[in-house]
This record gives sequence, structure tokens and C-alpha cells, in this order.
Amino acid sequence: MKRERARVLMVVLLVASLTMLVGGCAKKCVKVGEGVEPVAAPAVKSDMKEGSLAERGVEKSAGAVLEGRTSAPMLPVYFDFNKSNIRKDMQGRAEANAAFLKGNAGMRIQVEGNCDERGTNEYNMALGERRAQAAKKYLVNLGVEDARIDTVSYGEEKPLNYGHDELSWSQNRRDDFVINR
Repeated sequence: MKRERARVLMVVLLVASLTMLVGGCAKKCVKVGEGVEPVAAPAVKSDMKEGSLAERGVEKSAGAVLEGRTSAPMLPVYFDFNKSNIRKDMQGRAEANAAFLKGNAGMRIQVEGNCDERGTNEYNMALGERRAQAAKKYLVNLGVEDARIDTVSYGEEKPLNYGHDELSWSQNRRDDFVINR
């Protein structure tokens, strides 16, 4: 009788320990739309003549980073939660980046995929890679040579904004375009 109780107690303790070990390491799951509204990408200035880079938000400050870790005069591309497709409102940014690259034939870039903090590290690394690959494919379809574009995923490891709200998360869901000289 004592042996049976001891065996049951050991099984219960083992199950409880495993549950705490596995469950204690998981991240909190946050669902989209829990009391917050999605935030659009930053506004783009349009005080220059039509068709110019400045109209699309690209200033002429050579080498300066305008948004994210993107090398000027290119601009980052932002994504919706849990998505890797180029949003309609981000297509102009990707097209401006492609035009810049086509005008600078010897230049190589690295597309860096980033995510917000929600989700597991493994999931976010995969999502960041899908985002970087989507941007690369978009640029290649616009005429930029495939061999000039490298991709990397940082997942959630390199946030720009350390807040825990939709505004912060929306700024961390992006691809950066970094010039490799």
C-alpha cells in the first residue's frame, strides 16, 4: 500500500515538474486586436515635385539612416501582424528602393527581416526570413539582379522600439535594406 502511494506521488510530482518546465518557458500569446487598433507605417512627406525621391519620403542626406536600420536613401518596408506579403501601402517604398538599386548597378544590399516580440523565437526567425525573401522577390521582379541581394532574419532580436503596445510592435515588423559596400 505504501509503495503504491509513493509510486503515485512520484508520477504526480514528475507530471507537475514537466508541466512547470514546459509551460513556464512559453511566451504569453497575444491576439491581434485585443483593445488596440493597427498603426499604419509612418507618414511620407510630399513637398517636392511629383515623381522625385523626396516625394516618396527619401531625403538626400547620403549615408544617414532615416528609419529603422535602413541605409539612405532607401526606406524600410513595414508588415502586418503575422504576415510576410508586401502591403499595398508599402509597394511605393519597395519600388523606390528598386529604382535606387537599378541606378546604382554595382551596389549590393542585405534585406534584414524583423518581427515584433510576440511569438516564439523560432517562429519569429522563420517569419523574419519569409519577410526578407518576400522583399527580395519583389525587388527581383522589378529588375534588380538576384545576386546583388542577400537576406537575413533577425526575428525579434533587434527591436527598434522596446514598448509592449501596437505602436511599438508595428515599428518592429519591418524589413531593413542595408547597403553592403
